[in-house]
Amino acid sequence: MWAGNAVGWGTLTLINAGLAQGKGRSGWNWWVISLLLGPIATFLIVTWPPLSHQGQ
Repeated sequence: MWAGNAVGWGTLTLINAGLAQGKGRSGWNWWVISLLLGPIATFLIVTWPPLSHQGQ
């Protein structure tokens, strides 16, 4: 049972990293944050606006 939860949590961290990169944020940083916060990190990524790229 624990292994199934770990696989789900690990999958969520990868999804969050991809979501973060899509919003112009660091995928690596959000992967680490997701390890600690899980679904809370998903909520933050989805609700925070994308980073604007100044100078483009």
